[in-house]
Amino acid sequence: MKTLDQLLGIQYPVIVAPMFLISNTKMIKVALDCGVTAAFPALNYRTDNELREAIADIKAHSDKPFGVNLIVNKSNPKYKGQLKTLIELKVPYIITSLGSPREVIEQAHKVGTKVFCDVVDLKFAKKVEDLGADGIIAVNNKAGGHCGPQSPEELIKELTDNCSIPIISAGGVATSIDIIQAIKYGAAGVQVGTIFIACNEATISEDYKNAMVNYGEKDIILSTKISGSALTVINTPYVQQVGTKKNFLEWLLKNNKWLKKYIKMLIMYLGTKKIEKAAFGSSYQNVWVAGPSIESVKAIRPLKAIINDLVMDL
Repeated sequence: MKTLDQLLGIQYPVIVAPMFLISNTKMIKVALDCGVTAAFPALNYRTDNELREAIADIKAHSDKPFGVNLIVNKSNPKYKGQLKTLIELKVPYIITSLGSPREVIEQAHKVGTKVFCDVVDLKFAKKVEDLGADGIIAVNNKAGGHCGPQSPEELIKELTDNCSIPIISAGGVATSIDIIQAIKYGAAGVQVGTIFIACNEATISEDYKNAMVNYGEKDIILSTKISGSALTVINTPYVQQVGTKKNFLEWLLKNNKWLKKYIKMLIMYLGTKKIEKAAFGSSYQNVWVAGPSIESVKAIRPLKAIINDLVMDL
């Protein structure tokens, strides 16, 4: 089975993860220049023109492969239009999240675009493999943002034992040793996010970047209150105040079969707006997303330096 670097024709088997509100074209271009690949969320761009301009900017800079993350469930009202644009512009690969990738896979393969699918367990891994996915992003319990329930070792081994397409481990990677260990478990490569949040090229607030330096692994907690799904965030005073569990009304509405679709969209919208406000401004009401790999972030640095340190022993 091909490793990620063989599959994409890159130097190192590393994806700089698509991070909501954080990933930008400058970061993608630096990553491609460093021999890894990178992706950004389509939702980081408000309009179709902005999304098209971002893709054109990256393509003008490099012919190396990059990807776009696409939320494929009803919480993303822009899904259909974003998919149309990604197919029209033939982005090298798409990473799907939070829904069935059937339509994405069918459309992408018509134009030679690869599709990697986020999964958190074997059940969904088998589903996306049967649909024709080119690879699986195995999101473990060390991932920043939305995470899964299993450890990196447990998830990688279970998926590689039962699936025949490449498994890309997402979560808990901060060093070359972590990458080598994931590959020993059977992964074709890794997706890495948290350690890149405090890079110079990210346009988030200095407060967010400083929080990445000043907080550690012990400060990362799991919250289902922000987006309705399990999300790892920094345990700031505000997060402590609002709590991490859905209240009864939120639970009732989300699980009402008639209202579920709309409540899920509302919870996701309100949660992302709160994260957006914290990412770009200074406020007591800060919700900063990060994973346990925050422990390895000791300074705000250029992205190139962080990547070079990550791959130096590969």
